[in-house]
Amino acid sequence: MTVQILADMQRRRRRAAGFTLIEILLVIVIILLLAGALVVFVLPQQKGAEKNTTRLMLQGVGTALDTYRLNLGHYPTEQEGGLDALVKKPSFENERMGDKWSGPYVKPGTTFDDPWGHKIRYELADRAATGETAGALPYKLYSVGPDGQPDTDDDIKLAAESTDPNSGSAPK
Repeated sequence: MTVQILADMQRRRRRAAGFTLIEILLVIVIILLLAGALVVFVLPQQKGAEKNTTRLMLQGVGTALDTYRLNLGHYPTEQEGGLDALVKKPSFENERMGDKWSGPYVKPGTTFDDPWGHKIRYELADRAATGETAGALPYKLYSVGPDGQPDTDDDIKLAAESTDPNSGSAPK
């Protein structure tokens, strides 16, 4: 009889040692709920972060362009390499212009790509041809955004700060 009792106790221990199917399913459901909440709350934040990162990058490049203009008296042209003139010294016909270049104007290794892998666009604007106001920037600096298509609603552009007191966003 003692042997029978010992055998029953060993069978009970084996059954109690593992997880039941209900316990395993409950853990899986909890993990799926947490993963779903992560997707719902984190993915929209990532899209906003990519756009904010692009805006900050455009502001940094805009500052580098302004510094370039202060040193050389003009913004880089396509003949000078466009945005690449901020990283690498262009070849100037006038030797005195080459001496004024004090770059690099951005950190070495900087790439002019947005978070979606598209090149940042830089175009010098002809104010007389476009009829822009005096407060506008003499260049266009923008990202084509997530869709990669220019002139769509998701484009991210560097805009000049308004000096109009009625606009509510005067420079600081």
